[in-house]
Amino acid sequence: MDSKYDDEKDIEQRLKHMTHRQIVGGLWEEIGTLQFEFMKRLGLRPENLLLDVGCGALRGGVKFVEYLNGGNYFGIDISQSLLEAGYAREISTRQDLADKLPKRNLQCIDTFDAVSFGRQFDYALAQSVFTHLTLNSIRLCLENLAKVVELRGKFAATYFGIPDDQPTGVPQQHQSGIVTYGNKDPYHYRVADLQYVIRGLPWALDDELEWGHPRGQRMLLFSKTE
Repeated sequence: MDSKYDDEKDIEQRLKHMTHRQIVGGLWEEIGTLQFEFMKRLGLRPENLLLDVGCGALRGGVKFVEYLNGGNYFGIDISQSLLEAGYAREISTRQDLADKLPKRNLQCIDTFDAVSFGRQFDYALAQSVFTHLTLNSIRLCLENLAKVVELRGKFAATYFGIPDDQPTGVPQQHQSGIVTYGNKDPYHYRVADLQYVIRGLPWALDDELEWGHPRGQRMLLFSKTE
């Protein structure tokens, strides 16, 4: 098990006592707006197709559905319960959003393989996904996204970084007191680790930057190269 989000029964139980917004870490409006504004700066336009990887309860999804042309937002997540809770409480209660987001555009997928949508995406985003994944699972994510992202398409993914000279096994403290680890969730990585992961794949790691995340997650920018 990579992370706490792999345990669907646990999520179902927590949804009985917590809101979907709390389960995905709170800061609903702040982080939803942050990722939306970042993707717009990256070049996202209403006519583009966006794949939201690990979309959860649609914290960012609400913003993207409002902005994109109808039917242009797609989301995948490992938790069917979070997808259903997000749609029921954030989308179906607003007719303007429900008209723009068919439920078939949300799928529960645990392999990051979105070929079943039958679309090629201009942009993909993974907000707070790599932070819960082993390096092998990150590789799987990049392998499968390569099938569905357009040539020269952009993939933005957040992660917790550590200095190049820090041993993987040493815990790292980040903003808000979050501590990350090399062998358990939440995970941290060096940029070099992610450069190694894309070897042999049609991705280039264009940049790694600070983007104002309140818990210290940094942003990786990948481009589809072939």
